[in-house]
Amino acid sequence: MSRKEAIIRQKHIINKLRRKPSCFNEIATYLERQSVLEDYDFTISTRTFKRDKEEIFSYYSIEIKYDFTRKVYFIEDEGNPIKSDRLLEAFDTLYVLNMTEDLSNYIHLETIKPKGTDNLYGLIHAIKNKLQIKFKYEKYWEDTISNRLVEPYCLKEFKNRWYLIAKDSKGQYPKTFALDRMTDLEITSNKFIVPATFDMHELFRYCYGIITPTDQQPEEVILSFDPDQGKYIKSLPLHGSQEILVDTEDELRIRLKVYITHDFVMELLSYNNNVKVLLPVSLANRLKGEYEKAWKQY
Repeated sequence: MSRKEAIIRQKHIINKLRRKPSCFNEIATYLERQSVLEDYDFTISTRTFKRDKEEIFSYYSIEIKYDFTRKVYFIEDEGNPIKSDRLLEAFDTLYVLNMTEDLSNYIHLETIKPKGTDNLYGLIHAIKNKLQIKFKYEKYWEDTISNRLVEPYCLKEFKNRWYLIAKDSKGQYPKTFALDRMTDLEITSNKFIVPATFDMHELFRYCYGIITPTDQQPEEVILSFDPDQGKYIKSLPLHGSQEILVDTEDELRIRLKVYITHDFVMELLSYNNNVKVLLPVSLANRLKGEYEKAWKQY
């Protein structure tokens, strides 16, 4: 059996058990049906299933256990569900794109690809091993390219772009560097110590996007969406703090606690007349000003 078949089979096992705890025979029957649909051989023995469970835990941090009372297998611990979902999503995409059939008549792919992802592996190595890095950095609003020596702390993805959070030798607080503006990356042998106070999740707790203010406090934001846009906001929340206040046929009203940054304002502007800012008034006035400037363009 090929490695590709094994990975696809393991993905099917995860999906099956996410939907419902199942006995071995139910899992095997499900895999037989998928074999017919996808023209693969997903049939398994108890020995193969045991190996699959071990590899699923190793690759995705998803732990599958057996309930002796109900006599079914179930997912006891998802570990990091965001990580596992992204890995499964990536494999699904890769699987489809590697089908032997020409899919050009069925799938339209973006031709614009983000730059800088070729440095991801090197940056992760530097972060894990706490090694300083050097690179050239270009700011789009400046004409010069600067040389940077930084201590890399973590990586963040936002809207299909990747960013490095690092402490610059010239600054006191961590800064954000876009990978698509970095060139000539060099991983040095100089070690550094990550401050005990640094917490990646706390850093972005109230952030929308990649801007991490050091001179402001998060604010309560209340937004009113029309019912159609509200459906999208419910299915893909704007922020982890999102709380639904009103959900009717006429309106979806939500509350957030976020830093009001340029990224957040640009996101709200993208909803045009489908959203109304109820609080804070300062944010409502800021959007009014942006709409007025856009109006004057025409």
